[in-house]
Amino acid sequence: MADDLTDFIATRMATADRPLLGLTVLVVEDSRFACEAIRLLCLRSGARIRRADCLRSARRHLQVYRPSVIIIDLGLPDGSGIELIRELTAAGPRLPAILATSGDPGRADAALAAGADGFLAKPVDSLAGFQQAVLAALPALAGAASDARAAGDRIEPDPLALRDDLIHAADVLDQCPDDPDDRTLDYVAQFLAGIARSAADAPLAEAAEALARERRAGLAGTLPVAQVRGLVRERIAPAAGW
Repeated sequence: MADDLTDFIATRMATADRPLLGLTVLVVEDSRFACEAIRLLCLRSGARIRRADCLRSARRHLQVYRPSVIIIDLGLPDGSGIELIRELTAAGPRLPAILATSGDPGRADAALAAGADGFLAKPVDSLAGFQQAVLAALPALAGAASDARAAGDRIEPDPLALRDDLIHAADVLDQCPDDPDDRTLDYVAQFLAGIARSAADAPLAEAAEALARERRAGLAGTLPVAQVRGLVRERIAPAAGW
């Protein structure tokens, strides 16, 4: 009954310019830059937002409250977002809307097969695209419409959040062991690919994706790691203006 009432109130309160009014969005995302983008999109759409930066934190949040929508990054520091999608799909009562996000569009099929209701490819920066994806995943709001226009549709997250992400990645890279079986490089490669796509940084995205490809192929060459580390350091250098 409480969930039905929540959906009813959300539908009654929503307006064309704020179609997500009354909804709570839990974002499971380790990138501050990507999370800031979704925060701005939620703010302009009328939704409340909460954030978890790993699977463990997300599970703690879900023990306390039930969000209307959960947006799960597929690459997290303590595991794959696919794990959480499967858990939530199998649990009852199921959350109203489960969305996946990733800097790798090729992972959409795996997310949908795990039970996600939709997929947001990074960068997630279009107001209309974000609103449409959320509304499409919510049967209770199936008839709702968004009036987001193309002009002014794109949001621009705080570049300081991007710098924080790059500093975090640099620290992780500096601490990576030489052991080719260590999974830390897998994590940092996908993390950097995602934030590079969100920041439209093609050279960094290409280097991070090359590192990820080598890791998937079981290669342990140091050249991609050194290239990625160098690009990250360039971007956080004081003269770079990040």
